[in-house]
Amino acid sequence: MSIENKIKVEKTTSNGKAPKIPKLSSEDLKLINSQSGLRKLLKTKAFDLEHLLFNLKYENELEQLQVELVKLQRDVHINNRRIAIIFEGRDAAGKGGNIRRFIEHLNPRTMRVVALNKPTEMEKGQWYFQRYVNTLPNPGEITFYDRSWYNRAVVEPVMGFCSKEQYKTFLLQVPEFEHMLYEDGVEIFKFWLSISKSEQKRRFDSRKDDPLKQWKLSPIDEKAQEHWDSYSKYKKEMFARTHTSYSPWVIIEANNKRKARLETIRYVLNHLNYEGKELAEISLLPDPEIARRFHRSGVTSD
Repeated sequence: MSIENKIKVEKTTSNGKAPKIPKLSSEDLKLINSQSGLRKLLKTKAFDLEHLLFNLKYENELEQLQVELVKLQRDVHINNRRIAIIFEGRDAAGKGGNIRRFIEHLNPRTMRVVALNKPTEMEKGQWYFQRYVNTLPNPGEITFYDRSWYNRAVVEPVMGFCSKEQYKTFLLQVPEFEHMLYEDGVEIFKFWLSISKSEQKRRFDSRKDDPLKQWKLSPIDEKAQEHWDSYSKYKKEMFARTHTSYSPWVIIEANNKRKARLETIRYVLNHLNYEGKELAEISLLPDPEIARRFHRSGVTSD
């Protein structure tokens, strides 16, 4: 693959600041396919070299990790395994973007993304977990949850969408529910994407200014900063009550979106066996500074 196909010019860098990357002409693109031409271009253009190199490294690592995901999916399909990968976190934590990098090259026939709308009147009268049971992975399938039954652990009590009794019942039932899934052979990953309050605000502001991202804004998003401390309180309680040996919480430091995406994928690949894993041309060991199991004494961005 030529270098120009690997360079992706984005609106923000990994730290949220606008990169100084000028537009490339067709002549410029020809230059960067040779070492001497690349050096010449970098001298004559106001390139942010550090950002450029980070982009190239990120794209290369992501591609190699996605190759491993394809191998994993093939193994899951052949052996009728069932894998559920849950993404939770505050609004704008990067759940959807993370999932998109997971599924970019996967076979859509044996994977699903679940992002349920608010429950209907009929569903409100059902057992809380009922509508989620219908979304669980079938044999040979990987299911990705862009929010899950853990809505009742944080979002619903913060926003007043459930009663205190419903909240208490959920915390009692969810470990048993997940233990039944575990005993039945479902392989579960629970990720909490952790971001700081200032980073969340920066991402909200970015969405307001970007017509392609404005659809992501909701009334709940607008109250997220106002309810920051309340979210923190319920998040801590959720970890304390639902982190188990058979279904642990994994904290992903997500202020840097790109690093979070790479390490989340790496964590999944590292913890699952699949044919051809030993031939991987990239390290599958996640960075413990970015991806780690929940620990009561641990510190997170949020």
